[in-house]
Amino acid sequence: MLVSDSAFATALREAIRARGISMERIRDRLRERGTPVSVATLSYWQSGRSQPERQSSLVAVGHLEQVLELDAGALISLLGAPRPRGRAATREVIGFGELWPEPLNNVLTDVDTSWDTRLSRVSLHDRVEIGPDRTERTQSIRQVLRAEEDGVDRWVGIFEVDEPGTPLPVTRAVWNCRIGTVSVDLEAGLSVTELVFPKPLARGETILTEHALDNPPPQPQSVMYERRCRLPVKELLLEIRFDPSALPSKCVHYTVVDGHERPRVLTLDAEGSVHALANDFGPGRFGIRWEWD
Repeated sequence: MLVSDSAFATALREAIRARGISMERIRDRLRERGTPVSVATLSYWQSGRSQPERQSSLVAVGHLEQVLELDAGALISLLGAPRPRGRAATREVIGFGELWPEPLNNVLTDVDTSWDTRLSRVSLHDRVEIGPDRTERTQSIRQVLRAEEDGVDRWVGIFEVDEPGTPLPVTRAVWNCRIGTVSVDLEAGLSVTELVFPKPLARGETILTEHALDNPPPQPQSVMYERRCRLPVKELLLEIRFDPSALPSKCVHYTVVDGHERPRVLTLDAEGSVHALANDFGPGRFGIRWEWD
């Protein structure tokens, strides 16, 4: 079934027509550059039936711009977010730009995000350790993901520091994953990290992964932690553990969905920690903030 025409498809058709070059010749030129694309795929791209989404396809688009004698970025800048398929197509999803600042686009160019919407978030547990100096020491992220298509082999994590200029955390693989491409923007305080699975998943297959983010000193005093979800999460748990010698005077859990914030006061437990749990949350922001005396 044909999808609605896109700016990318229209621009590609017009460029091919203006250049007067056949699909077969374009295929050959791309193969010579080490980025083979079939005639059928090129036809789908110009008709709007599909769009380049994988990292290898995006590289091919850059070469395609050269073959068609276009300015660099003339085509790739017109690509929208990857379209979800299968069961993922029925889930609500929002763009990266609705949850993260504009500089994130500069960091995403080196990372393959094409599989992001092909993964369902079954369970997500974030545990944050706050030290006696009131700074964030470590974040541990444990999650269960389910593949909605064959071949899914990675998950992409995005982190933003509270204060740009603060040292970015170091991502450490703990269980069932390894670190892939890491892209950072120190000035904007953003990092994007690929967590690569031991093997590609089959459709319907689940995987349990765990990774940690260790914060090198110096760090500013921590006052909040927030999880941003561009896809729904079946079960979402945030846990903040404070050092017994540095307990906050007040903790508030909040959610932000469709621009509306809903706050709720939390009480520290006997171990000096707080947590917030939600089922079927997102898209939106889910966080805990606290105050110090």
